[in-house]
Amino acid sequence: MQNNNSLLAKLTSGSLVLQILVGIIAGVALASISPEWAHQMAFLGDLFVGALKAIAPVLVFVLVASSIANQKQGSHTNMKPILVLYLVGTFAAALTAVSLSFMFPTTLVLQDTAAAANPPQDIGQVLHTLLFKVVDNPVNALMTGNYIGILAWGAGLGLALHKAGSATKTVLFDISHGVSQMVRVVIRLAPLGIFGLVTETVAQTGFAAFDGYRQLLGVLLGAMLIIALVINPLIVFIKIRRNPYPLVLTCLRESGVTAFFTRSSAANIPVNMALCERLKLHEDTYSVSIPLGATINMAGAAITITVLTLAAVNTLGITVDLPTALLLSIIASVSACGASGVAGGSLLLIPLACSLFGISNEVAMQVVAVGFIIGVVQDSAETALNSSTDVLFTAAACEAAEQRG
Repeated sequence: MQNNNSLLAKLTSGSLVLQILVGIIAGVALASISPEWAHQMAFLGDLFVGALKAIAPVLVFVLVASSIANQKQGSHTNMKPILVLYLVGTFAAALTAVSLSFMFPTTLVLQDTAAAANPPQDIGQVLHTLLFKVVDNPVNALMTGNYIGILAWGAGLGLALHKAGSATKTVLFDISHGVSQMVRVVIRLAPLGIFGLVTETVAQTGFAAFDGYRQLLGVLLGAMLIIALVINPLIVFIKIRRNPYPLVLTCLRESGVTAFFTRSSAANIPVNMALCERLKLHEDTYSVSIPLGATINMAGAAITITVLTLAAVNTLGITVDLPTALLLSIIASVSACGASGVAGGSLLLIPLACSLFGISNEVAMQVVAVGFIIGVVQDSAETALNSSTDVLFTAAACEAAEQRG
């Protein structure tokens, strides 16, 4: 019995990243040896993602409400510099995608297959959707994972309870930490969950399906790597004036890896908050910046929208001048910030960007269909970049504030 307890203690206190790596290797091995067993193990991945998605809205709501209610007079949350970093990072991602698309022009084989969807028609519709997310019913916001609405109602409750009695604030504080403890338990199950996700992905698709899209994927992933390993570190260096790579690599390793396999920024919110806690960041800051980043900090989405739109432009032989490319970067950045407010995410915002070049909705939806084909890799890399950057920019803003203080 003592040996069993000792083994359990080692598993729960060991390196989570190392355990996740073991889960990835075991998942690839099982899917390669026995696809039948791999399909049976897929439920582990579904359970893990389901648990994260279930706990994340509650976690965001109680943490935001508790942090604002218990916030001391005169304390600073560093939200303004974080918002600036989010917007600069997203626009830089769109510019990088434009540059790579010009350097390595990509064309597509467009067929008569279009995804069934209802894409937004203009930027105004995207902003309209986001605005109405703010006033969503709070219960519905929690049920559907509408983080704009959850943030708004959590902040409203926190402000309403800011002058409440100390006993009320203590109860709210204890609830938030109780939910955080539940999150830690779920996160410790990540190796099993990622094992299930990897087995399902490899068994279903393998890697042969992407041979025809190697150049497209190369441009997409190349732009995301440049942002993750060059542009973001440069932005962070300008902010904190020291070697940014230890922080960058920590965020990629402990946030990006999990996000890559869950393919959900919402599901990765608990992972990011736990990482912020380990980095000893201010809870008043990250309890707001992390869920907000999962909604508007979308460098990966800006890259996807830009690269696929320019691939369609190249396929149709349309000439793009520099001012139009700059305008595309702006539209892709604004659209990416609204991606979570539109069903289907970044891919369904491609027709909006294509309309800038007069590309018909029918052709644009064929490009969306291509996006769904490469989605296993594209969406995973996009989510990893988006989610890890949320923690990176939050940590950079907090450190810069400490340096000034």
